[in-house]
Amino acid sequence: MSQRLLPFLRPRVAWVLPMIYLVLGGALIGLAGTAPVERATTDQLPGGYDSTEVARLVEAFPSGRDQVAVVLFSADRALSDGDRAAVARVLERAAGAGAEQVPLQPSADGTALVGVVPVAETDATRLADDVDELRAQVREGLPDGVRAAVTGPAAIQGDLARVFDGADLRLLLVTASVVAVLLIITYRSPLLWLVPLTVVGVADRLAAVAATHALSGLGVAFDESTTGILSVLVFGAGTDYALLLISRYRDELRRTPSRAEAMAHAWVRTGEAVLASAATVVLALLALLLSAFPTTRGLGLACAIGVVVAAVAVLVVLPLALVVFPRWIFWPRRPEVGQDAVAEGRTFWRRIGDAVAARPVTAAVAGLVVLAALASGMLGIRSGLSEADQFLDTPESITAAARLAESFPAGSTDPAVVLTSADVPTVVAAAEGADGVESVRKVGEHDGRTRLDVVLAHAPGTADARADVASLRAALDDLPDTLVGGVDAEDVDIADATSADRGLILPLILVVVLLALGLLLRSVVAPVVLVATVVATYLAALGAGWLIGSQVFGFDRLDVGVPLQAFLFLVALGVDYNIFLVTRAAEEGRRHGPREGMLRALASTGGVITSAGVLLAAVFAVLGVLPLVVLAQLGIVICVGVLLDTLLVRTVLVPALAVRMGDRFWWPRRVVRPGR
Repeated sequence: MSQRLLPFLRPRVAWVLPMIYLVLGGALIGLAGTAPVERATTDQLPGGYDSTEVARLVEAFPSGRDQVAVVLFSADRALSDGDRAAVARVLERAAGAGAEQVPLQPSADGTALVGVVPVAETDATRLADDVDELRAQVREGLPDGVRAAVTGPAAIQGDLARVFDGADLRLLLVTASVVAVLLIITYRSPLLWLVPLTVVGVADRLAAVAATHALSGLGVAFDESTTGILSVLVFGAGTDYALLLISRYRDELRRTPSRAEAMAHAWVRTGEAVLASAATVVLALLALLLSAFPTTRGLGLACAIGVVVAAVAVLVVLPLALVVFPRWIFWPRRPEVGQDAVAEGRTFWRRIGDAVAARPVTAAVAGLVVLAALASGMLGIRSGLSEADQFLDTPESITAAARLAESFPAGSTDPAVVLTSADVPTVVAAAEGADGVESVRKVGEHDGRTRLDVVLAHAPGTADARADVASLRAALDDLPDTLVGGVDAEDVDIADATSADRGLILPLILVVVLLALGLLLRSVVAPVVLVATVVATYLAALGAGWLIGSQVFGFDRLDVGVPLQAFLFLVALGVDYNIFLVTRAAEEGRRHGPREGMLRALASTGGVITSAGVLLAAVFAVLGVLPLVVLAQLGIVICVGVLLDTLLVRTVLVPALAVRMGDRFWWPRRVVRPGR
């Protein structure tokens, strides 16, 4: 195989493809760009649930596509009749001529007035602009001492869009900087890091272009966080693959004077592991296509495309780019023919391997105890972020909602929505009799259905509000063709759908990873052991991540989507390092036997895999640059999990189990011992 690669790896011709990659890739990135986010009302809602159906049906009502902005006018004193008249004029001007006016509602203590303004725009960026303009308008011409703030669904969505302004560029710059610094530290070279960073950086932008246009063309939903997670994944996985290839290339340069031959041997010996790793990650990501959530399906497909682009760039472009440069590209650690390979000496990683092999049971038990102790942190997890908790920096829409809840029923900003074809007085009476319902108001009719807005007793996004929804649904359960929707009903359905997703997708991911490892290793026992260690790592990371998030960063609750996404990335990416270690152990085992093969594999891959793991953990930690708590929580859990997998599981636990099990670890694969 390596001989067939040699003609393409000659330095005189190798420069052609990397140059084409840079020129055409840059042109495509510049001309095509990423596809814009096209929002639909139900993109982030699970299919087949009442709240999703309500969100879809409401759009057919007059002004049904409008979002509502709630304007709160308040003062430190009771508002006079003159104040109220001035506020009414301000609100009328801000709402615009011809807009349907809902009378201003005073608070019980007379210090606040609340009004409603419909916002017709649905595009996220333009919605944010409209909300900003509304905020400016309602603050003009107010009496002295009267303040105005805007909240409600339109304002919250506008603030959500606004916090992502510039976030993609900020994430790209921080990610690239982190990768650059860690590559410089890893290679201790002022030059070498530029080659993989350039190749992977272009792959990142190409992946964003390809993924967003593919999703847009296929009609698959995605949002702003999709491109952020995609970028982190491409940089992380691509750089990991590059580290593995370059490490093996450096080893081979010590054995042959020909750069082309060295790269050919390195490619053959690492290509199988990289392809197996990439294929495993892609298949695991595609399991998200079974999710009930449109944006989760979009995330899975986008990230699968990204991993394919990263793997192709590293396996096709990077080898050619590296052989173009003479050995001085590694300066000052220039590899020369005849130098000892790292696996031959008693390196730091070899000493760790020998210590583990001397007491494999003790090492394995100690590793499992550490993982179990960290996993115990899961016992304190509280799930379900409220609207107020989803932002890292609290915007006006959230602070205004809290102020509004002090003077009005807490559910005023986001009432539950009831759509019914049944007798309206009967429905109203049943709704008003439900626990947690403050008031019921008829809004309109369309196509035989009546819309009722139901103000709940508790603030939107809270556990109490979700209990109010459950009570309302129970009260209306016997009425025909009656559905309950709205923000809190959506939260209830999202939690149920997320639980269903976990029950379906998590086992599927495990099966995919087991089958991929079984085919690669031609073993039954080894894949089971490796997957079990990765699952244990996930549980420990989830527990430790929750403790860090709650105790250090003050996150009161864990977003319901974090466990599934963290499981996906930790199992799919965590198994990478085991693939790199165990495939090298199988290679060394054919010459030295299973025990010595594992120790040599640890010695030779320890440095590069640790570097890759630290880099991947740092890259996922960069998700904290994005403005949402859910992304920060996801970054924390994955960062902790990757570090555990790299520093504990792959370094101690897996070698200890493999050494203790001996030939049984590879069963039914036949281990060929030296001399046989």
